[in-house]
Amino acid sequence: MPTVTLEYPFEHEGQTIKSLTLRRPTVADNLAVQKTALTDAEREIRLLANLAEVTPETIHRMDLKDYGKLQSALASFLS
Repeated sequence: MPTVTLEYPFEHEGQTIKSLTLRRPTVADNLAVQKTALTDAEREIRLLANLAEVTPETIHRMDLKDYGKLQSALASFLS
């Protein structure tokens, strides 16, 4: 399970978020987000939030550079 250390930690719901750990995605994770009527970007956020066991709102608060690190971690599961 890769842990992404954030370059730009942030406060959310009274906690300082300094890193996020992603578990490996399952087919069920993918199906769950594909069944939603969301944009591709929103689906990706929902999937990443699920894998990191945080809310989508937590992901929304991230710096975009750190979000890119999460995207890379997700891509590494699929390559």
